[in-house]
Amino acid sequence: MSNTTHNTTDMNKDIDLSISNYGTTRHIDYSIALLPWGATEPHNYHLPYLTDAILSHDIAVDSAAMARDRYGIYAMVMPPVTLGSQNPGQRELKFCVHTRYETQKAVLTDIVMSLHRQGVRRIVIINGHGGNGFKNMIRDLAVDIPDVLIACSEWYKVLPAKEYFDAPGDHADELETSVMMHYHPELVNLADAGEGKSGGFKAESLRKGTAWIPRAWNRVSHDTGIGSPMGATAEKGARFASRIAEEYALLIRDLCSGDDLYEKIG
Repeated sequence: MSNTTHNTTDMNKDIDLSISNYGTTRHIDYSIALLPWGATEPHNYHLPYLTDAILSHDIAVDSAAMARDRYGIYAMVMPPVTLGSQNPGQRELKFCVHTRYETQKAVLTDIVMSLHRQGVRRIVIINGHGGNGFKNMIRDLAVDIPDVLIACSEWYKVLPAKEYFDAPGDHADELETSVMMHYHPELVNLADAGEGKSGGFKAESLRKGTAWIPRAWNRVSHDTGIGSPMGATAEKGARFASRIAEEYALLIRDLCSGDDLYEKIG
């Protein structure tokens, strides 16, 4: 691993549940929980199936570390959820797992209810998979458990990718590959990567976004990638990941400040 935060695991036992223990957590008052959420799916030929879950988790840990060190706020990073919603043409690929909306909602509900019983009232879902959608789930939970605030965010969209990468794409591209090279270079086999060439819809109305339909993945990509990973470097990934973590640390501060989140009208 290339990131010192992740090399020194003892430093993060107070914020990363995947390496923590009750002997550590029982002494700390946590203000918020971060829930990384990804998928189980192919990522071209050079990245792990769990890329979305791994990167969401690592971004969350760096964000929690910044919130702790800069603002004195303790956020606990939950273990990443690997249950993702897939497009047609992905579900047929070997070991790609499609998880229904109802299943994802049930998992999220159980996690939120468990944390609520323990006194956690702030939760941020850090999503790494474009097929996942949490807004309607969160609206339902806001009705069922109104004293819990749940925010959701796609980490790779927090900042404009074009400002950090030469040719960002959509899946297993320069962005994802660079960030994985930063955190886990041992998991990246760039020499094996496909070109990530992709097509789109033939119909003009669908290209323009007049309406949305799920893309048939086997019709838009041969190697499951969308966007070339060839320009990826660990340095690009480190710069982008660091800036994303800074933005999330600010979000944690804002959600846990105790201030009213709304402006006064008039």
